Amino acid sequence: MKRLLAAAALLSTLALSACGFTPLYGQQGVTGGLGAIEVVAAEGRAGYLLREQLEDALARNANVLPSHRLTYKVEERRYARGVRVDNVANRYELNMKVEWKLSDATTGSEVRKGVTTAVVTYDAADQPYAAIAAQQDGQERAAAEVARKIQLELASWLAGKAPA
Repeated sequence: MKRLLAAAALLSTLALSACGFTPLYGQQGVTGGLGAIEVVAAEGRAGYLLREQLEDALARNANVLPSHRLTYKVEERRYARGVRVDNVANRYELNMKVEWKLSDATTGSEVRKGVTTAVVTYDAADQPYAAIAAQQDGQERAAAEVARKIQLELASWLAGKAPA
């Protein structure tokens, strides 16, 4: 059984190398390029949360001068999705829409832009503190999802830019 698994792993490795597959972060410059992006925070709690998530996702290197600057605008909408018999919402949907722009740090010219969205749900408790904590947790999860999507978009762009 172990030999069969080893043979399958070897064959899949050969098949992937024959098809031209290369790992996204295996290319020279992608990880370093992501680390050289300076994130400029938008206003508000959601803007701050997103900046923190983006800096983690991009692995910002403070020792390197930024080559690009990422700015963004956050728009949040909250909808009641679960309603009790007494017509009080007990579940909410949070839609986070982020319009972002990547600019060259030296010239200021726009090199890439996009719109990224995330949808999360959370429970609304009867206790005020629990309701606030649930809403904040929803914001944090939405910011993390948006940051992951922006990171993937920027990484694929950098991989396409990288010399072959």
